[in-house]
Amino acid sequence: MRHNKGINHLGRTSSHRKAMLSNMASSLILHKRIVTTLAKAKALRTYIEPLITKSKDDSTHSRRIVFSYLQNKNSVAELFREIAIKVANRPGGYTRILKTENRLGDNAEMAIIELVDFFEHNLAKKVDTKKKTTRRAGSKKKIETPATDKKQIEEKKTEEKTSVENSTETDEITEDKSDEKNEA
Repeated sequence: MRHNKGINHLGRTSSHRKAMLSNMASSLILHKRIVTTLAKAKALRTYIEPLITKSKDDSTHSRRIVFSYLQNKNSVAELFREIAIKVANRPGGYTRILKTENRLGDNAEMAIIELVDFFEHNLAKKVDTKKKTTRRAGSKKKIETPATDKKQIEEKKTEEKTSVENSTETDEITEDKSDEKNEA
């Protein structure tokens, strides 16, 4: 029985699994986002989050420990220079796993794993662009829009008012010119 055995072995030997997770962690650090299977993404999250936590303390000892896991000095340098600064105030949860469609060849569950602090603006845009509707056919209730949407609506209304005022002014000017032509 496998009671309390938390590690997913991913169908690999110990050395193969360690090498694979090391390579994936280095790729994630260098590229900030990678596409992989859901099982590998979950295993990678448990592998890399303690390393990111260690990178908050920039000492020779923590660099050597992280290097023993990653075996790539470029990714270690990137982790301690850029990533550690961005996650300094975050108490944990440095990665995000987003499920995607299944892979065509073998129908494996695919996922995107990314570093959270590097892609906040993308999620904010995606959430704001969604229109909120209800599924009830007879319902005429309007759902509250976020504050940013209300600001955009008010800006559009003021633009429409100014454009209407400008168009009425131009209409008056053209009427005055046509009156002058008729008098002459």
